Amino acid sequence: MARGRMFFANPGPTNIPDSVLLATARASIDFNDPAFLAVYDSCVAGLKKVLKTTQHLFMYTASGHGAWEASLVNTLSPGDLVLIPETGYFSDSWAKMCGALGFEVRMVPADWRRGCEIAAIEAALAEDMAAPAGPRIKAVCCVHNETAAATRLPIEQVRAAMDRRAHPALLMADTISSLGCYDFRMDEWRVDVCVGGSQKGLMLPTGFSFTGASEKALAAHRASTHPRHYFDWTEMLARRHKSFVGTVPVTLFYGLAEALRLMLEEEGLDNVFARHARLARAVRACVQHWSGNNGPQLFCQNPERYSDSVTAVWMPEGHDAEAVRRIALERFNVSTGGGLGKLAGKVFRIGHLGDLNEPMVLGTLGAIEMALGLAGVPHAKGGVQAAMESLSAG
Repeated sequence: MARGRMFFANPGPTNIPDSVLLATARASIDFNDPAFLAVYDSCVAGLKKVLKTTQHLFMYTASGHGAWEASLVNTLSPGDLVLIPETGYFSDSWAKMCGALGFEVRMVPADWRRGCEIAAIEAALAEDMAAPAGPRIKAVCCVHNETAAATRLPIEQVRAAMDRRAHPALLMADTISSLGCYDFRMDEWRVDVCVGGSQKGLMLPTGFSFTGASEKALAAHRASTHPRHYFDWTEMLARRHKSFVGTVPVTLFYGLAEALRLMLEEEGLDNVFARHARLARAVRACVQHWSGNNGPQLFCQNPERYSDSVTAVWMPEGHDAEAVRRIALERFNVSTGGGLGKLAGKVFRIGHLGDLNEPMVLGTLGAIEMALGLAGVPHAKGGVQAAMESLSAG
């Protein structure tokens, strides 16, 4: 086994702070014990601060995909039409889930390297509003941060497009890899359904996920006829926790309490966002330098859509991203993310979210630059220096 700590630069799960790990190391406790309920209630309040909402939260023992499914089956009925802006692998996954659950899907096609155009989304909404029988789209399902393509979709602009067309659909947002990394304003942007998970910006083990639901979403739930049980919000509202059908993952909430303390009190949420932006700029500066000599490039070609959570690196023709990842892991104990779906072998991904600082980023980039050389990938040497200059400039 390699000595020292692995440099973990995967876009999810992410690094877990030692204090969060220690907080989860607790003896079992009844999830209805008053001592735990106080922790639970404080976690709900803190999580609402990160989401910037006063709406209701439903929580589940599931990954983010479970929260997707819960959100869909609680607010829609079989045969309902949903509109999904194409962003990458995860927008496609959401579309597949919708199809499997009996919903009709309309995609807004887009170039993964540039991101879905707001004008194209608005055009689809306008077409739906002009239909002779009236609008059919019941929900607009958006991925806020597409980890496969390392792009963001401005949810506030989607809301503005919906408002311009006076479209009555629910606005749903997947914040799984953006929450706690850059700003999200559920109430201000009037997001009806917000999906999140524990294992990324919240710096926790995988194991629970959640949905923020507006009053409009709750009204849609009361009208929904889709079968459900484990994820049924009505079942949850009858319980003390107003969430979970079954056992609550109590130890994760002690970890969440510590993660929220780190984010909200010790560092401050605005500083968390600033740190993510600063580290993301440094990673992009490094990759842009590597692109010399016909080297790897940023997969995202639209600076307005750069992600502050992850950077996807597009390999030169004829070179395998998996070879670079393998060398980085086996030789230098640095773990990066692989390409997903049609990007498999064509990109590798550098996660820069969660519990991360400058030396960790520089160490990761240094190992990757060595791996590029060992794999025979053309690139301009000195990318780490470019990252250092970016970080030094603030």
